[in-house]
Amino acid sequence: MVWIEDRYYVTWCNGYHSPTVGVGYTNDFETCYQLENTYLPFNRNGVLFPRKINGNYAMLSRPSDSGHNPFGDITYSKSPDMTYWGRHRYVMGTAGGWQSTKIGAGPIPIETTQGWLLIYHGLLTSCNGFVYSFGAALLDLDQPWKVIARGEPYLLAPQAPYERTGDVPNVAFPCATLLDSDTGRLAIYYGGVDTVVCLALGYIGEIVEFVRANDIGG
Repeated sequence: MVWIEDRYYVTWCNGYHSPTVGVGYTNDFETCYQLENTYLPFNRNGVLFPRKINGNYAMLSRPSDSGHNPFGDITYSKSPDMTYWGRHRYVMGTAGGWQSTKIGAGPIPIETTQGWLLIYHGLLTSCNGFVYSFGAALLDLDQPWKVIARGEPYLLAPQAPYERTGDVPNVAFPCATLLDSDTGRLAIYYGGVDTVVCLALGYIGEIVEFVRANDIGG
């Protein structure tokens, strides 16, 4: 969920002859309006930017398939009206370790002086099944499909009991953030094993430095 101009927009994985990205909006959380689906099936992980970029709405997504796809790269799209989406651009794909199977955007990107800070999830396929962790990258402010820096290590991986045992084992899936602009403290809300909502705290300046210090590129 994100505030853009004069309303709150919500994106989700919508079931329309298989998964695609749904969009709706509200002004008062009493009446909600659903817009057209943004893309053809199959697509997941639609995340809007918190403001227009060069006059257009902007969104990250992950083209998918009808199942638990064994692949996944992050792409960028823009729209003049929140209905017609195009000018698609590749942002970044899988890398080694915790993000070797697929990746996807998580919370709304955070605008910083050094670029858009993107918290994203990555999937590792281990001998015991899937493991979801999350890390961070910096994207160019005016051309967000360009990666400025991408941290090699994860920020958080499932280790606590509430991150390892539940409906879906070994899942730490980032969903939303809240930033205290006075102190720079960042609250990251993430799903634990598709069972509980968890909270991690950090400082945005330290996260940006961490990404730059451990950059592996796009």
